[in-house]
Amino acid sequence: MSDSTPLIFKRRSKPAARARQSSPEPESNDTANESPSTLATRLKNKAKRAKPKTRLSFGAEDDEEGEGEVFKVKKSNLSQRLSLGTHPSNIVVPNLDQASISPYRGATYDQASLNELKASTPSSRAPLPTNDPYDADMSMDMGDVSADISMQGIETSDVLESATFIPSESSIKAAKERRERVRKIGVVQEDDFISLSVVKRTEESQGPHPESRLVREEDELGEGDDEYAEYTSAQERIALGKKSRKVEASKRRDAMKEMIADAEEMDEETDEWEQEQIRRGAQAPADTSSASIKVKETYKPSPIPPAAPLPSLGPALARLTQQLTQLTTSHASNTAALATLGQERAEVDEREKEMRQMVEKAEAKRAWFGQFKEWIEGVAGFLDEKYPLLEKLEEEHISLIKERSDMIKERRNADDEDDFCVFMGINRVPEEEETDELGRVIPKPTPATRRAARLARRQRRQRTQNDEEEGYSTDSSLPPPDLESYQSAMSSLGERTALVLSDVRAEEFRDPGKGRWSAWREKYADSYVGAWGGLGVVSVWEFWVRLEIVGWDFIKDPRSLDTFKWYQGLYEYSRPSGDELGSDGDLVASMISTAFIPRICKLVEGGLFDAYSEANVRRMVDLAEEVEASVEAGNAKFLVLLRTVFTVFQAAIADQASLAEKYQSAGAASAFNPASIPARTRYLNRRLKLLKNLVRWRKYAGERLGIGESIRGLVDGITETAQGSWDGGQTFVDQIRTIVASLPASKQNR
Repeated sequence: MSDSTPLIFKRRSKPAARARQSSPEPESNDTANESPSTLATRLKNKAKRAKPKTRLSFGAEDDEEGEGEVFKVKKSNLSQRLSLGTHPSNIVVPNLDQASISPYRGATYDQASLNELKASTPSSRAPLPTNDPYDADMSMDMGDVSADISMQGIETSDVLESATFIPSESSIKAAKERRERVRKIGVVQEDDFISLSVVKRTEESQGPHPESRLVREEDELGEGDDEYAEYTSAQERIALGKKSRKVEASKRRDAMKEMIADAEEMDEETDEWEQEQIRRGAQAPADTSSASIKVKETYKPSPIPPAAPLPSLGPALARLTQQLTQLTTSHASNTAALATLGQERAEVDEREKEMRQMVEKAEAKRAWFGQFKEWIEGVAGFLDEKYPLLEKLEEEHISLIKERSDMIKERRNADDEDDFCVFMGINRVPEEEETDELGRVIPKPTPATRRAARLARRQRRQRTQNDEEEGYSTDSSLPPPDLESYQSAMSSLGERTALVLSDVRAEEFRDPGKGRWSAWREKYADSYVGAWGGLGVVSVWEFWVRLEIVGWDFIKDPRSLDTFKWYQGLYEYSRPSGDELGSDGDLVASMISTAFIPRICKLVEGGLFDAYSEANVRRMVDLAEEVEASVEAGNAKFLVLLRTVFTVFQAAIADQASLAEKYQSAGAASAFNPASIPARTRYLNRRLKLLKNLVRWRKYAGERLGIGESIRGLVDGITETAQGSWDGGQTFVDQIRTIVASLPASKQNR
């Protein structure tokens, strides 16, 4: 076989198991001993004499069976050679001489053998058969063509396998020399082996790395064509020749018959199992087939019941009575159980309704509190934004009051010092020079200027209050320019206070009484009380209380507390059902203690209350009584208010004592000054007025803060000043005794 001829692998069909017969007897030794050329000629003649088979799908085998030829399984060449008596090793050697024993006979090259070999070797291609007419019944399809090509390859391979080629000595020698020469050169010109591949190695794709021995996964596994070749027609051949088409049609008929036989074949075990299942299901038909398995039945006689006596009426009645009693008891118990179950079911239904209502209420409560939380956050944001403005306005109000109070106090102290120096005959101590930020000396009014201004003020007071004795007037008024500036500042403060809520449109932010606190208390009272909702209302309402108090002068504007909006709102909120207090208690008292009293204390400390003014003291007493009536007894914040007012009196007494100590070491004037008597009178009248105001406040406040000690010190100072070298001192001493006589006995002795 030449290198250019591709190898054709023989494809054999698997015969049916039922059609397999015994292998034929091996042929005679004469056939095995024939030459290859003789065998090839015999096979070719046999192929020519073979009659073509019909291409009908069915019925063709019936005609072929009539000819008497039976299909036999053909063995391979190797199996035929291995058969007993046909292999050369099984040939009995007639001569047992070791020198002559050889499995093969040597090649003879005499003239007769060469002529015979030349005559048996064909020199041209065999002619095509012409006696094979065209069969119109054959179907020319791709399967027949593939089968034809495969069969041609099979015939060629059979002939090549059956023929034995014996190379000559010259060809063997030439091959050895060629291999030796190629081995010396080191270059392999062609493959020196018989390749099993259909194509040449040079035609195969070596891949991206031909020198590597690693096999890629796709090269090893492929694309699945070999695995599913039986289902994808990848192994089918196109039959082109008539003979191959006939063979392919015959194979298809055999396969169809085999499939029909497999479908019609009945398995005994399967049939038995099916019959058993039908018998178990009692669905077997009346006329079962003879092939079904019949279960052998064994006759069993029915047992004879034992003899029993005839029942009597008495035991039967007793038994029936007992059964009736049991049934009655069972019925009663079942009825009771049924009633209990019905009651339990009704309770469960009622409980379910209650649970549903609770769930609905809880959901509504959760939704309401979600909205309430958002509203609270809105209120908190509103207060965070407005509180700085409110505190700024409060500080400005306190600063204006303090500035006015300082001006009045400074002027009063200057008048007292001038009068004290005049009636004591002491020269005034020069004041220290004050400098401004640039180091310049601030000019001070001269004594003549101060005296002229003081006389002008006295004349104005005399024209307005002729009935008042000199020194008894409050003298808390400001000069016209200062008064005008103060009034303008207070008016501007009121306008800016009104602008704090000018950008607010929501009514619940403009009026705290329209908020959601009442809805919280009405819908969820338990939650409201548990969370101390009343205190929350007071803490939030404090902003509107302080905003309404900004700019309020409780001395000049003697309004009662119930006229304020915040007072009315909290009063109504604390009494939702009428005049009776609700669960929150009196929120008005809480608000007065929390916000109102601290604000009044700051105003008093800032100088809004004047201890020398009888009108201020009367108003302060009225306001304190109103506050005391609104809060509980012993309220700590109320005591703070009383202490703050008393601190103002102590500051006035301390100013008098400091003035006396300042000029105590100076000697009296040698010459008599006619102005000393009016000056002493004015000085003592102001001290008496302060004493009267303190006694009035002591009557209201009582001896809770040590007011009696302050009265004693003030009386001692006035008495010492009145008992001087002049005739009018006894009158002031008598007035002091009259004032002190109104005090309790314990304080008079002191």
